[in-house]
Amino acid sequence: MIKHIVCWKLKEEAHGNDKATNMKLIKEKLENLQGKIEGLIKIEAGINLPDYPANYDVVLYSELESKEALDYYQSHPLHQEILPFIREAVSSRVAVDYEA
Repeated sequence: MIKHIVCWKLKEEAHGNDKATNMKLIKEKLENLQGKIEGLIKIEAGINLPDYPANYDVVLYSELESKEALDYYQSHPLHQEILPFIREAVSSRVAVDYEA
């Protein structure tokens, strides 16, 4: 199993929305992928608690069957479809992929 974790800091404004709106939209778009991409076992997105503004704003936690499933997920049209929205809203990103 591969675990794929990504954290994003968002811009204060993007797509005509404030940061809070974009955080919710990113969470919804990511979690909407559940059950739609072969090899994607679990996908969960979380929004940082407002009491900790130094933290990243949004986190993605996902579990995939294999490295091949991760590659498939990353190139899948449904995943590719949401990337422009995320990239436009994000000011920084960190990620880790590891075998569990």
